Amino acid sequence: MPHSQPDERPMIRFEDVVKQFGDNVVLDHLNFTVDRGEKVTLIGPSGSGKTTILRLLMTLEKINEGVIWVNDEPFSHEHKKGELVPASEKYLRQARRRIGMVFQHFNLFPNMTVIENLTEAPVHVLGRSKSEAVERGRTLLEMVGLAEKENAHPSQLSGGQQQRVAIARALAMDPDILLLDEVTSALDPELVVGVLNVLREIAHHTNITMLIVTHEMQFARDVSDRILMFDKGKIIEEGSPEQIFTNPHNARTKSFLQAVISH
Repeated sequence: MPHSQPDERPMIRFEDVVKQFGDNVVLDHLNFTVDRGEKVTLIGPSGSGKTTILRLLMTLEKINEGVIWVNDEPFSHEHKKGELVPASEKYLRQARRRIGMVFQHFNLFPNMTVIENLTEAPVHVLGRSKSEAVERGRTLLEMVGLAEKENAHPSQLSGGQQQRVAIARALAMDPDILLLDEVTSALDPELVVGVLNVLREIAHHTNITMLIVTHEMQFARDVSDRILMFDKGKIIEEGSPEQIFTNPHNARTKSFLQAVISH
């Protein structure tokens, strides 16, 4: 039997994906892939479809046309009687477990301590033992520099600390994919650095696949393998950070970067 190389299949694949809200087409027959372990940043003006892509992968929205594949399995759809049909809630719940997301607003459970926030889903969704979940949670808190805060409540933490807990919470599920949606935009400038440093560590030291939406261009430059520039629901340019930031080919990319970087 020939030796198969499963790791060459992309981790995420959008195939002719259309998403519209009413008459507004947000994603227009979008095709792109993200390889296993690849860190890809989506940039572009507001309303260009970047966050919608993350929301589709979090199953917060459904697509109108096309198919999304994750880990070579249909994600937006499921196989039934030899056909691909739109995925049921049950199928989506199962598929979504492999994906972690960190939002702009931290979405921590306010009534739970930090360590409870980190162990809730691993215990109830993944069926881990409490002690295993706590041990893993403590390792992650140490990684994000908050080991001493495990018994604090979110209200006792700064925004930057809450966001670092949110990152640890996403990683506590051992996801294959980590989605980051403008994770620093709600933070005071002096807190941004700590959060981005944690994410840099994850990007450089784990094999997790990352899909990032950010306005922090230096961060995008540091962590990304590839940058995709969006405009009106389409990718108008893609390339390495070096190429996109120093020598963009598309006039729209140039003007966007000038506006964001001089901002």
